[in-house]
Amino acid sequence: MTTPPLPAPVFARLARLSPAPDGLTTLRSALHARRLLLLKALLVRVHRNRASDEPGALGRFERSWELLERVERRRPAVVRDVLDYPTTGAWLAGALAEPAGPAFDGLLGHLDHLAVTAALRAGGALDVTVETPDGLLSLPGVGRLSVAAERVRVTAGEPAVRFHPDGARQAAPAVLTRSGRHRGVLVGRGPGWRAVRPLHGGAACLDDVDPYRVPSGAGGTVVVAADPAETDHAAWTGTWRAAHHLLARTHPGRAAEVSHGVRAVVPVLRRGPRHVGATLSAAPGAVLTSLPADGLGMAETLVHELHHSKLATLHELVPLYGPGPGALYRVGWRSDPRPLAGVLHGAYAHLALAELWRRTASADGVPPLWRRAAGQQFDDIHDQVGAALRILLESDELTVEGREFVRQMRLHHASLGTAPLAAG
Repeated sequence: MTTPPLPAPVFARLARLSPAPDGLTTLRSALHARRLLLLKALLVRVHRNRASDEPGALGRFERSWELLERVERRRPAVVRDVLDYPTTGAWLAGALAEPAGPAFDGLLGHLDHLAVTAALRAGGALDVTVETPDGLLSLPGVGRLSVAAERVRVTAGEPAVRFHPDGARQAAPAVLTRSGRHRGVLVGRGPGWRAVRPLHGGAACLDDVDPYRVPSGAGGTVVVAADPAETDHAAWTGTWRAAHHLLARTHPGRAAEVSHGVRAVVPVLRRGPRHVGATLSAAPGAVLTSLPADGLGMAETLVHELHHSKLATLHELVPLYGPGPGALYRVGWRSDPRPLAGVLHGAYAHLALAELWRRTASADGVPPLWRRAAGQQFDDIHDQVGAALRILLESDELTVEGREFVRQMRLHHASLGTAPLAAG
């Protein structure tokens, strides 16, 4: 096996689903490096095509870039946090894929919103005018302001942030207040303001307002963002708390990993009677989900989708499979045949679920109904994951690193046994 660009023990622990913090730290560093690379690619494209870019859009992009650089010199951690927010990745992917024209110029304008968000969180004085052609000023990870204007002047002192639609010095529709010593926390109030809601016990928030939270064609299927006006925040918060308590009781390490690895929970519509859960390879750390029925359903969704995000980020760092011949394979958890990449992703996510179900079925203090359901699900999926691992190891589409990764997955699969432990 060739040496991967990360320590071999970390690589093995990731393959065996360990929630050790060094794995998440490694993946976060890889994610940030990827974001900087994509942002630089966007800058290069803008400069190479200056003649075809709309002059106003080009000027705004360059001013926003300069503002980001100024903020980074003072508060690099704040800029990193804004750039690493999941929807920033979705925006970058969309902008880089968009051909030159008015739609591309419109996408460039989002850098205004990123730069203003970073500047406001970093603190200090600010006086900028931001274009809002759709009547929305989005502050990623913070909230969204609706205004009846194509421009908004943003002025900030300490601690207040005020908005002046169309640059006028008039009563603002909303005011933000800065708080927090080490990380800029912005708390808003007033008409037109809709906040991103923090979720208990970690870095996650309930984001039902970001314009890039559900790009078209998300996840390769039709995933539709829920209407923010219909979001039952109390129900989402309660289900999240129940999931957090279940994970903390059954697997504290996994609970900590979910708390730090999931940045945004994005409400989406159910597909008929079916629950929907999805991730975007461009936006690791975002879990797109309809509201699960209970805490166990939320815990399953979070663990399942987090492992899709982990594997997508790892594959960017260490390619685990190549293009291959395009063969399709049958797996137990899907009715349709899957390419090898889908088999690997599904096996990794379902192996994490098998571990969760095994622990839930044997844990004290878990509702009996949840224990019984988890035991049945473990029985159903354990053999299916084993069959998928055999498919993977027999394939010639895995890289050398990918084959070692799957071997480590198989070791973890074997360590789970063939049945849940009896409840204590």
